Amino acid sequence: MPEISRFKEDKHMYVVNGVAYADDLKADAEIEDFKILDRLYMLVTFSGGEKRIFDVEPLLQYPAYRELEKQEVFDTARLNGGTITWLNGAIDISPEKVYEISYPYEG
Repeated sequence: MPEISRFKEDKHMYVVNGVAYADDLKADAEIEDFKILDRLYMLVTFSGGEKRIFDVEPLLQYPAYRELEKQEVFDTARLNGGTITWLNGAIDISPEKVYEISYPYEG
């Protein structure tokens, strides 16, 4: 039986056997492109055309994302099926969560 728990700080995320998942889907939330801007910051383009700034730092409190603090790991980011992954898929985050914790890009 899988071990399932909710993130205390985020009612829209849950963990199954140590892997974090979002439970709410948003329209046009698939990621089409991203660009690393600076340490732990990305400019993300969603399928609806909206661009948002994604700051990874708040995720570092969770064990699954701690490796992203290392620039050489953060720089391994790739787009895989509308999802950002790192370390050849060993670390990933749902597009819905990226959207939720990012903020609009005014540029």
